[in-house]
Amino acid sequence: MMRPIPHIARFIAAALLLLAAVTTYAQDWAKARLDASPRHHEYVTLKHDNRSLQAFVVYPEVKNKATVIVMIHEIFGLSDWAKEMADELAAQGFIVVAPDLISGLGPNGGDSNSMPDRDAAVKAVSGLDPNQVLADLDAAADYAKKIPAANGKIVSVGFCWGGGKSFAFAAHRKDLSAAFVFYGPGPADVKSITAPVYGFYAGNDARIGATIPATTEAMKAAGKTYEPVTYDGAGHGFMRAGEDPTDTNPANKTAREKGFARLVKLLKEVK
Repeated sequence: MMRPIPHIARFIAAALLLLAAVTTYAQDWAKARLDASPRHHEYVTLKHDNRSLQAFVVYPEVKNKATVIVMIHEIFGLSDWAKEMADELAAQGFIVVAPDLISGLGPNGGDSNSMPDRDAAVKAVSGLDPNQVLADLDAAADYAKKIPAANGKIVSVGFCWGGGKSFAFAAHRKDLSAAFVFYGPGPADVKSITAPVYGFYAGNDARIGATIPATTEAMKAAGKTYEPVTYDGAGHGFMRAGEDPTDTNPANKTAREKGFARLVKLLKEVK
């Protein structure tokens, strides 16, 4: 039996690794669900100062005006999964505005869609100026307030890196009705927070889990509402992993189902 020539074998192995990386980043399973959605999707351009950024907007099929969710993506950018999650939330009766916070940072000034792989998206998101992020989120919230189909209530929902930004946005933005934080840390100073904050955490995520006691103490001392829930056995990123058909941890699926149900219930109770 002939063996592959070494350099050809290395080329094949590298090609397979690249294909796996691209497939993982593309999240074809999420894109397929998104493509099958009956809801209205559109991209809008948000502007502030000298900056323009794209936002993915999803409308629910409802009769009455709806609460608007400013959804903040993971460290992987506005991925297919993030857009699919926006669609799932819209299916529950909410308008979702999901800004692409790495707009302009992709190849040739592109956004998340132009990123060649997950590492490139992570690098771009990790390098964002926190003040620019808050300004981008302000632009999304300001846009949300002007949507004719909106009822005037705005909340933030963030995942992973975006979870921390959702908490930080609550400390920055005074007209939020609530902030939802999925496996993200709290800000250093919580005194300016006016909205209730609801946390969703993974039991197998010591990096973020270790921050919860101090955040709880700080929020209590400041007289703020903070209700964290931890899902045993789940790992960081369970809202995405719990949907991924290739994920092998059943606790992620359970946490995803319970976390989503809790989120929707709380969203419907927003005042």
